[in-house]
Amino acid sequence: DLGSVIGEAVDRVRVTAESHGVVIEAATEPGLTVFGDRELLTTAVANLVSNAVNYSDSDTKVAVASRRAGEFAEITVTDQGHGIPAGEQQRIFERFYRVDAARSRATGGTGLGLAIVKHICTNHGGEVTVWSDEGHGSTFTMRLPRAIQKTVPAPTRTHDTFHSMSQGAQSA
Repeated sequence: DLGSVIGEAVDRVRVTAESHGVVIEAATEPGLTVFGDRELLTTAVANLVSNAVNYSDSDTKVAVASRRAGEFAEITVTDQGHGIPAGEQQRIFERFYRVDAARSRATGGTGLGLAIVKHICTNHGGEVTVWSDEGHGSTFTMRLPRAIQKTVPAPTRTHDTFHSMSQGAQSA
C-alpha cells in the first residue's frame, strides 16, 4: 500500500523538516498498491522528501502525493525550493553528481540519494523523472507498475467435464 509507504517516508523526515521550518503535506490515493520491496520503496520516497526539505527555504511546503495513472502508480514530491538549472537536470540521477557543491557540503549529502532512487525505481520496473523551474521549485515523480488484481473465474464443472474426468479415472 503506497499510502503507508509515503506515511513512513514522511515520518522519517518530519523532524528535519520541522527544524528547517518546512511543512510536509501528504495526500495519498487509498488502495493504491505496487509489487515490490516496501523498505526500498520507503527509502526512495524518503530520499526525495529529504532532498525537497533540504533544498527549500523555511516557511515553505513540500507536497507528497500518490495517484493512479493507467497501469501505473505515481508518487510525486513537489517543493517550493530553489529549482534545478535546466542544464543540470539530466545529470542529477548520476552517482555522486552535485548541482551546487558548496550548498551540498552545508546540507551534508553525498550525491547518492537520487541515484539510489533511480536504481530502486528501475529495479521495480519503473522510472523517476524531474520537472524543475529554477528559482521556483521542483517536482520529482516516481512511476511504478501498479499491482492490479486480475480475477480468474472459478472453474466450472459441466456434465461433459465430469464425464471425461471420470472416464479418465476408470481407465487409469
